[in-house]
Amino acid sequence: MQLIQLSDWLLDIAFVLYVLSSIVFVVAMTGKNWAGRDPKQHELKYGRTAYWLAVVGFLAQTGYVVTRWIAGGHSPTSNMFEFIAFLDYCIILAYLIIYRIYKLTVIGMFVLPLGVIMLAYSYVFPKEVTPLIPALQSYWLHIHVTTAALGEGILAVGFAAGLMYLVRTVPQDRATKSTRWLEFVLAVVLMLVGFIGMDSTFARLDHKTVFELNQEQANNQGQMEKMKVEYTLPAIVAPNGSTVVKAGPITPLFEAPAWMEGKDASRKLNTMLWSVISGLVLYGILRLVFRKRLGAVMQPSLNGIDPELLDEISYRAISIGYPVFTLGALIFAMIWAEEAWGRFWGWDPKEVWALIVWLFYSAYLHLRLSRGWIGAKSAWMSVIGFVIILITLVVVNLVIAGLHSYAGV
Repeated sequence: MQLIQLSDWLLDIAFVLYVLSSIVFVVAMTGKNWAGRDPKQHELKYGRTAYWLAVVGFLAQTGYVVTRWIAGGHSPTSNMFEFIAFLDYCIILAYLIIYRIYKLTVIGMFVLPLGVIMLAYSYVFPKEVTPLIPALQSYWLHIHVTTAALGEGILAVGFAAGLMYLVRTVPQDRATKSTRWLEFVLAVVLMLVGFIGMDSTFARLDHKTVFELNQEQANNQGQMEKMKVEYTLPAIVAPNGSTVVKAGPITPLFEAPAWMEGKDASRKLNTMLWSVISGLVLYGILRLVFRKRLGAVMQPSLNGIDPELLDEISYRAISIGYPVFTLGALIFAMIWAEEAWGRFWGWDPKEVWALIVWLFYSAYLHLRLSRGWIGAKSAWMSVIGFVIILITLVVVNLVIAGLHSYAGV
């Protein structure tokens, strides 16, 4: 128990340090335009401080990984909390390596906030260390999940560099198709931020809505009773054919369709609706505050950055992350699936979306190497690829049920 508590403290320390690092990185890049400041000296001074804050945070998170592994007796990747936290660890690791190669401060301004968002997302899920179910009691847990997370972490750096390229190069003086799509990407990221904020807030308020379903299940005494579903977020959509046992802040507006089977399907749909709503509201507030597109707000901080260098960083990150992801998410996954379920492939939702991610990045590399898709085309594909990964992490986990639903979603 003491090791588990220590691991939680270390992760909290890492989170705080990542937040501080993100803030200092923003100051390093935006403050260089302040009057009376030497831009290069300002960026160098604050950039180094932000980098070392990230390093110390990474060391604290390394302590979390080690202590959680020892306490649980297995790699800390067996549920959604552990996996997302480990994915965040891989994102920060990939960033630290990329920074040592290129010494480009602005990368931290985009990657560290992404790390903060992912770690905050992990806190949404239950943190308890639970015994492994039989399907997970294998050494392939360490090999498959950790390698897949590492691949996605490296691809995240490719996404950040691609996004920087677009923010740097897309003209913001007029509305175009590119500016609209860039704003859409930023809105998608804000939807994840909005979901984290909403879920954390209502979890603390404890204003749950409880529904009773027509289906029955056995209780601890073996007696049959009606199934119940608890919503942490206010209920926009109710389970099909359910009755409200405990009312929440609002009355459900409609019922989930009958084909949404399973007691958690409607709750997951409700979560997704709140993610979209909160993200759009957050985006609208930021637009009102700055009175301009978010891309236009961010663009000045990238003035003076060579777009070709950003394109190179994105490509190199993806060219490294792609084979790592291939090994972890596909090859190792199929070997483990054969051992656990007696088949290499079963069209489970998580398997399908892993294949979609792999096919997309395969197309990215093919088009770049054989068709010469560099610059803007390459950047758009790197951004879209990671958006697909986010869909896999958020939408597939929160809405679609499958064999991977043991992950505590």
